[in-house]
Amino acid sequence: MNETNFDWDDLRLFLAVARGGGLAAATVATGKSAPTLGRRILTLERQLGTELFQRHARGYTLTEEGQQLLVQATALETRIQPIVEQASGHSIPIVKVSAGTWVTHVLCDAAANLVGQTRVQLRFVAADDMLDIARREVVIGVRNRRPEGLGLAGRRVGRIRFAVYAKEASVLPWARVIGRTPSAQWLKDQSAGSPAIEVTNPRNALDLTLKGETRALLPTFIGRRYDALKPLTPPIEELDHEQWLVTHHEDRFLPEVRAVIDRTYKVLKENCADG
Repeated sequence: MNETNFDWDDLRLFLAVARGGGLAAATVATGKSAPTLGRRILTLERQLGTELFQRHARGYTLTEEGQQLLVQATALETRIQPIVEQASGHSIPIVKVSAGTWVTHVLCDAAANLVGQTRVQLRFVAADDMLDIARREVVIGVRNRRPEGLGLAGRRVGRIRFAVYAKEASVLPWARVIGRTPSAQWLKDQSAGSPAIEVTNPRNALDLTLKGETRALLPTFIGRRYDALKPLTPPIEELDHEQWLVTHHEDRFLPEVRAVIDRTYKVLKENCADG
């Protein structure tokens, strides 16, 4: 790809559609309407003389040529974005941290410690679905397994365990979290046929349990934070998993990223890991 032949804005919109898997998600990321995005992508394809996406009823998937452009455009983005941000007055580097609901809860409490004296802007991205670090969707990710992708670096923090908690030992309805995580699936199986209050946000399960309305499946590091909660079960071995701090191999050498990584590791080690 000859970089001088392209409008960066066209490539920015291409990246948004590729990462969002279609026009609908890209409208949120770019502020452009779906028809506008569709026209801009079509213009880019005509300019290149090739199809970048396969169009489906449920979204867009990259063709082989689209995958190649994605790699090149992502590399270009890492070089252009700091210039764009500085030109628009946003010279403070942004470090995006992605983790599940519970770890994000802990990290938000420790935000001041994560920043320290480093001139950096933190952006917490609470996501139970893993965002793509290799494509720079986030800079730092807290994951439940060792990173295997090319260009990724990881640091093991420890183990995460789950148990059932409530304010009292009496039988209460379950706070059943609807989701695709292993803990949500375990809870679905265990609570089948039992009284339950369903929630889509895991934090609501904690809120209900703290009010004495339900019992909830929680990470032990969350259960320990609230004196009002009592464990009703020992740690559930089948839900045990490792916790890893993951970043892109190149990004970890940036001073502001290195500082946030080291402080995040310390916070997780002290507040989340069980061994």
